[in-house]
Amino acid sequence: MRKIEYFYSAHSAFAYIGSAKLAAICAANGCVLEHHPIALSPVVEAVGGLSFAVRTRGHVNYYFGREVERWAEFRGAEILNHRPSYHDNSLDLSNGMLIAAIEQGGDVDALAHAVLQAHWRDDIDLADAATLAGVAKSVGIDPAPLLDAALTAPIQATHAANTAEAIARSVFGSPTYFVDGDMFYGQDHLEMLDRALQKPFAPHSFKNP
Repeated sequence: MRKIEYFYSAHSAFAYIGSAKLAAICAANGCVLEHHPIALSPVVEAVGGLSFAVRTRGHVNYYFGREVERWAEFRGAEILNHRPSYHDNSLDLSNGMLIAAIEQGGDVDALAHAVLQAHWRDDIDLADAATLAGVAKSVGIDPAPLLDAALTAPIQATHAANTAEAIARSVFGSPTYFVDGDMFYGQDHLEMLDRALQKPFAPHSFKNP
């Protein structure tokens, strides 16, 4: 079965906006998602990107405001009209819960979408265990074993390994998808990803000086 390698963080606006479309592409093409939750800031900074705190107000207002707003409307995703209140809180628990779901054989596709949606639609705190428990229950998943495992050393080692792999593969944002090793950055490339699953693009040949 074909697979899509999916690198994202649990608080990513664009991962949420593209999540339903990504699921539809997987269903239509008979492929599976291989989830790689990551710590986003180290990945962005490793390729020379600026942390959110030092970006210009104009850039923030456009890319994390107007672009979010327009793409949410285009994809039909319900979304807040402001940056989530707890957006800067730690992702260790939420990303860890998703990794635990993968390792325990849970429906991580449904859980990941629910977590992303709850953050960007319902303004939840991704560092709050009780809130995350409610999100898991909303998609029929028992949260207890996931939350018990989320912050353990093995799960957080996987979290760190995912992040290191993203850096090694020159991922520079969330979401990033790979099909047969070919990288597609951003949910705005989902239509191209869909095409790649049906008809691969010509091999990379462009040379930079």
